[in-house]
Amino acid sequence: MPTILVVDDSAEILRLTTDFLVHAGFRVVSSGTADGALRLVRTERPDLLILDLGLPDGDGLDVARAIRRTSDLPIIMLTARTEESDTLVGLELGADDYITKPFSPRELVARVRAVLRRAETAHAPTNVISVGGLTLDVDRMLVTVEGQRVDLTPTEFQLLSAMARQPGRVFTRAQLLDAVHGVAFESYERAIDAHVKNIRRKLEPAPHTPRYLLTVFGVGYRLADDR
Repeated sequence: MPTILVVDDSAEILRLTTDFLVHAGFRVVSSGTADGALRLVRTERPDLLILDLGLPDGDGLDVARAIRRTSDLPIIMLTARTEESDTLVGLELGADDYITKPFSPRELVARVRAVLRRAETAHAPTNVISVGGLTLDVDRMLVTVEGQRVDLTPTEFQLLSAMARQPGRVFTRAQLLDAVHGVAFESYERAIDAHVKNIRRKLEPAPHTPRYLLTVFGVGYRLADDR
């Protein structure tokens, strides 16, 4: 039974979220503070963290930053903030997903399941990745779409495989640059757009209405998870 750590300063949100997650088959531990969150990460070793960004004793982004120094624990940001900059910072720190308040508890449960599934896929010891109609043979750098081979450049293949290992996850341009080059330079981030355009031209039946490689406006890109 996966353990979910929920961190929010609202007792009502903690109760509601806990009820829905427990009903969905998860074990839940919770905290209303940043210090409590970090303590429970160490002692409970949760499988996923739902993290509110506005906490009474610190910023949730600082909690995420501290966790990422030592752990790849999946994180879903839960926030009332709608500013694009907060979302970008959280994703750059390594958050796996985000959901804004007010939210549907059923949607949150669905997001939890999706992120756990992506985390399992990311750690699976396989060199063949299948997502929907896409198949990537990492060792041979081969891509097929519905059984038809598609020729990608090495950079295009690296970008696609980074997203295919965690289908559904939103990647910022900087994260994709880092996946390809090991470093992200802001001035080069728009180069990702050009690579994505080329990948779509080769992959998509209708590049202007993509089915596989989707844009998350104001943030970046994600590979559709149709499994």
